Amino acid sequence: MRLEVGRIGRAHGLRGDVFVTPVSNVPERFAVGSTLWVDGHPYEIVSSRPNQHRFVVRFRGVDDRDGADALRGKLVEAEPLAEPPEGELWVHELIGSEVRDRAGEPLGRVVSVEANPAHDLLVLDGGALVPMVFVVSAQSGVVVVDPPEGLFDL
Repeated sequence: MRLEVGRIGRAHGLRGDVFVTPVSNVPERFAVGSTLWVDGHPYEIVSSRPNQHRFVVRFRGVDDRDGADALRGKLVEAEPLAEPPEGELWVHELIGSEVRDRAGEPLGRVVSVEANPAHDLLVLDGGALVPMVFVVSAQSGVVVVDPPEGLFDL
């Protein structure tokens, strides 16, 4: 299973460079020599540089503006890392996990994770929203949370 790590934007120049807006917090995914997948096809990065909130990337075999334009709007995927960076959780591993409080009481299952400016939110099957800041641990399909009093009383 590959993970979405970005989206290709418009072409940059005439030699096949494209803007890639990352959705990954691992900038090494966009390093020269890395392989990313676009529409199921592998593309090796032959040049890459940061540009504001995105990267300017050239893929091997994409040598002109027409080739770059053909990639516009496509999702960029990568193989998952062996382990998440220290102190981070992967959304795809949270989906389907059972959520329990510190006492072990079940609170529901994670059906999605919703982006939120303050903290991402775990969306539970019963409709409850749990800010990620209350997650104590997540392993083996169980997420333990320490919610404030009354969070589940609404």
